[in-house]
Amino acid sequence: MKHDYYYYDRQELVSNPKIPLIVMEDNATVFQAMAEEMAEEIKRKNALGEHTVFICPVGPVGQYPYFVERVNREKISLKNVWFINMDEYLTDEKEWIEKEHRLSFRGFMDRRVYGQILPELVMPEEQRIFPDPKNPGYIQEVIDRLGGVDICFGGIGINGHVAFNEADDSMTPEEFLQLPARVLEISRETRAVNSIGDLNGALDDMPHYCVTVGMKEIASAGKIRLGCFRDWHRSVVRHAAYGERSAHFPVSLLQGHPDISLRITEFVANLPE
Repeated sequence: MKHDYYYYDRQELVSNPKIPLIVMEDNATVFQAMAEEMAEEIKRKNALGEHTVFICPVGPVGQYPYFVERVNREKISLKNVWFINMDEYLTDEKEWIEKEHRLSFRGFMDRRVYGQILPELVMPEEQRIFPDPKNPGYIQEVIDRLGGVDICFGGIGINGHVAFNEADDSMTPEEFLQLPARVLEISRETRAVNSIGDLNGALDDMPHYCVTVGMKEIASAGKIRLGCFRDWHRSVVRHAAYGERSAHFPVSLLQGHPDISLRITEFVANLPE
């Protein structure tokens, strides 16, 4: 079955999307905008004497160098900030992979984010949260205790997944949107795409399991900010913006969110001739 929206040119793409699209010059512009929104929200909440709660990805990651630089340069305190990371890879025994593993999201955040921020500015370790396969319900407990998530940042996977919320054709949109943080098996297409980007195509060495925040936590965030910039994002963005709401393509279920936007590059907006 042919899906016409996959072939929309730039003008058709931006004409009437179901998720607001912001077309930006290039990858750096997308990442800078994401970092700026992170920093500005923290500064705003700090000025009010309130805490800031983000759901954060490891993919995309290009925003973090800009964020870290600005935090250090402007001396932005993160002492009242909580980062809830979206997900982490698991071993076949469904335990966190070691932080030292090259694929570990926990290791990445320690090395490239928390470890790069001035010690007097960075948040305490207990405010750097990852979903735990032994207690996935803790994510919702933290969110409830803090009064909700201010902004969820993220990207979109090849089959429309946000975090590791893999497509499930057996579920209704309403059922899928109620899925909480949990352990699940990673789809073969996600493992294949991630192996290309992270392991030079070594599919056999990609983990089979993960722990992820659920669509329930993501959809309940006050704001959702997504970014897409890869070549295969051209069709992913078109499906997200014009496809029907379905658990077959999970990001489509966020079309009705009251404050969501998707930043894309000119590269993604334009199809090759």
